Amino acid sequence: MADFFKSSSSASPSPTPQDALARKEAVMTSIRNELALANAQELMNKTNEKCYAKCVTKPSTSLSGSEETCLARCLDRYMEAFNIVSRAYTTRLSKERLTETQI
Repeated sequence: MADFFKSSSSASPSPTPQDALARKEAVMTSIRNELALANAQELMNKTNEKCYAKCVTKPSTSLSGSEETCLARCLDRYMEAFNIVSRAYTTRLSKERLTETQI
């Protein structure tokens, strides 16, 4: 068993700064993707809860025409607001990153 650890540690050279940076970026990208997914799921859960509570006053086996219309409009408004906030946030992050690279 000692040979296993010895051979694996001697077979891999010490990581270069570029390797470490690449690994760090890969982890950061993975975390960003997971956060984006979690945020999207949270958005969908919140919109479903809020729009359902607002539009479906008497739950039954099917939706009425007015309930369908209300749900569609409510979800559209939430998505519009989410897109506006997302664009503003992305723009702000881009500006901050640009400022950091210039310093």
